[in-house]
Amino acid sequence: MTFKPALIIPIYNHKETIGDTVGRLAPLCVPIYIVDDGSDAATQAVLADLAGQQPQVRLYRQPQNCGKGAAVMLGMRQAFADGFTHAVQIDADGQHDTSDVPRFFERASVRPETVIAGKPLYDDSAPKARLYGRLITHFWVWVETLSFAIGDSMCGFRLYPLTPTIALINRVAIPERMNFDTEIIVRLMWDGISVENIATRVIYPPGGLSHFDMLRDNLRISWMHTRLCGGMLPRLPLLLWRKLASCRRKETHWSRQQERGSALGMGILVNTYKLLGNTLAHAMLWPIVTWHLLTGHRARAASIDYLTRLHRFTGGQSPCPGWRSTWRHLFSFAESALDKLGAWIGRIDHATVNFPNRPVLDQLLASGRGALLIGAHFGNLEMMRGLAAGKRHATINAVVYTEHAQRFVGALAAANERFRVNLIQINHIGPDTAIMLREKIDRGELLVIVGDRTPPAENGRVISVDFLGEPALLPQGPYILASLLECQVFLFFCVREPDGYRAYFEQFADKIVLPRNQREAAIAMYANRYAKRLEELCRKTPLQWFNFFDFWRPLRGVNPP
Repeated sequence: MTFKPALIIPIYNHKETIGDTVGRLAPLCVPIYIVDDGSDAATQAVLADLAGQQPQVRLYRQPQNCGKGAAVMLGMRQAFADGFTHAVQIDADGQHDTSDVPRFFERASVRPETVIAGKPLYDDSAPKARLYGRLITHFWVWVETLSFAIGDSMCGFRLYPLTPTIALINRVAIPERMNFDTEIIVRLMWDGISVENIATRVIYPPGGLSHFDMLRDNLRISWMHTRLCGGMLPRLPLLLWRKLASCRRKETHWSRQQERGSALGMGILVNTYKLLGNTLAHAMLWPIVTWHLLTGHRARAASIDYLTRLHRFTGGQSPCPGWRSTWRHLFSFAESALDKLGAWIGRIDHATVNFPNRPVLDQLLASGRGALLIGAHFGNLEMMRGLAAGKRHATINAVVYTEHAQRFVGALAAANERFRVNLIQINHIGPDTAIMLREKIDRGELLVIVGDRTPPAENGRVISVDFLGEPALLPQGPYILASLLECQVFLFFCVREPDGYRAYFEQFADKIVLPRNQREAAIAMYANRYAKRLEELCRKTPLQWFNFFDFWRPLRGVNPP
């Protein structure tokens, strides 16, 4: 399928915010279908001026207020008739982060048959009653689809593939008001259309205009769920068959694994730690870890696989693989998460971290030179960033991919607003990203990147190394990035020991050079050196490596070079 996107904005009397919304979308250089759902004269005048000033705007008007869903469907039909293949629906009131639209485009260009749905990250402006109401709808949507695939069925920020969507709305009477967003995505799933969620910031602007009628719209939503539950019953055999088939062919890549644990549960744990201290929060980990051990088949199997390989590699000198060792492995991971929280809220300080090579780091910082630090999902690398942020010792930028762990990321961000500062989210490193990172290095800042997970991008480059006695894939990205940045490279790990944490800060290369005619060989040399150091750490503290997925299985469609 080709990819030719458009934007659809339904509007009803949002004359104060529509100009800013369109202004932020205009640089994308795609058509913007604004559908006026019977707005007042003042809003009509604003829209007329906007259409005259912005050549991308295509303005349509409903003669009377018919509902948000009716406006969106009118925009979809017009865009489809004009030859567009996909449409992003976005609100006119400024709630949605327009800077995320390119991310929707990027994912849809890779998966053109998929609905790309916004999964809101709310701040304190969100009314609590609305949030609790959404949880009820989420529960019924999970029942109606027999799936957790829809991250948020009520979010009005999503991208639709227009061919199946137009076929659906021509075949079925989709509700035209506030229940539109939920019913259309449920029915698209019934039609076999997959859903991919993208975490996106959603705000409730002060004095914002809401058209949600608490009584009438809640009654509409209740009746909608009654109908959808009834419609699910005759589809039950098909839904079950799809679910079983999906389990058999499900992607194993770590970035596509769904995060386990609820936001509510994480919130309770965070508040327990903050209000009642580490001891009680630590005690809560026991039942949590036990539940994950019993229900988390994939993580349990990955842990046992890793422990089995390590046990064989060390000649029996590491923990015997089995459920008991896996429980301890999972518990170590939970402890590290709790320690991250402690670092970010100031309960853990540098005095608890044994840092033998601190003079090397101090010398680097005093020189004013930036550096690239390559870490791993080993121990608690994030804790060091939290300590540094609290003490202002250094600017440490974490180059990360966290879309698969948004609930945990949200919990840390709620604990300390500085958590998202210097957190650089990337899917792949292109020229713009490289230039931005180079500027940080030139300012004397530190960049931290992990080297033990293959890239989330489907075309990401990997290298085959020997790890724990068998071939495994590692990313080429850290070494390519280091060669572009032309800076010093260090290995950086922070490992939990019985008496606290120990930080390892070791020079890896004064500069990484990748000769044009020996590029692959040079990358392989650096990657194998990194893998050997990781092996040594796994020998020393075997329960501190937290890659809970099938690490040694080559990715489908990706061949080692």
